[in-house]
Amino acid sequence: MLRLLLTPRWLGWLALAVLVALVCTWLGQWQWSRYEDKAARADRIETHYGGDPVPVTDVLTTDPLPIERQWTKVRATGEYLPDEQLLVRNRPLAGTYGYEVLVPLRLEGGEQLIVDRGWVVNSPKGADVAPDVPPPPEGTVTITGWVLESEPDLDRDMPAGQVASIHLPEVAQRVDGPILGGYVSLESEDPSVARPAPLEVPDTGTGPHMAYAIQWWLVGPAAFIFYGMALRREAQSGAGHLPREKKVRIWDEEDG
Repeated sequence: MLRLLLTPRWLGWLALAVLVALVCTWLGQWQWSRYEDKAARADRIETHYGGDPVPVTDVLTTDPLPIERQWTKVRATGEYLPDEQLLVRNRPLAGTYGYEVLVPLRLEGGEQLIVDRGWVVNSPKGADVAPDVPPPPEGTVTITGWVLESEPDLDRDMPAGQVASIHLPEVAQRVDGPILGGYVSLESEDPSVARPAPLEVPDTGTGPHMAYAIQWWLVGPAAFIFYGMALRREAQSGAGHLPREKKVRIWDEEDG
């Protein structure tokens, strides 16, 4: 087996087994990191989602929202600015695409808080046409909801009054004045009026990533096991075909 192992062909197969093991190790680590991210998100949701609301300015400043404060329930009092309403395009709800409705809320201290009031279906005339949106309450309103961080910038050109994602630096350019460093997914308003459809309760599942990670980590050692089995089988097969040593008979020796 050792002589067979040192042949170029089997050294090549060994290098391939090492490569497979390294790739499987990396894929397992990648799946594990995805599991850890989802598990941390689920933990934040379970910790904060059902809590008592706290003043929004206890959580949000003009700096970006710290990730550990995501899904903290807050309350805020102010006045909606409906003329600065924005629609977030291509947002799904219950298998249908539509818009999420963002409206700035000017707080009593002068800060502006972006509020996601909920979801509306696309206009029958197409996604480029703004749909009918229930207006927010007039005058002073108190809201409760959950704080979320800015979303990534999708870098897309959008029609007037629309954005591709809730990327707060872009949203800040569309409204009059600075905004806080996180936005609120609306739970309730007081006074209560007709509003866009509430968003779905966040999913706290972690998906199959842990199982995938374990599977990848098992495939790596399996590559060496298969390599060893194949090497042993070929070595044994070769040994079975070696020419047998010719036996010398006694009378042959005597004749010699």
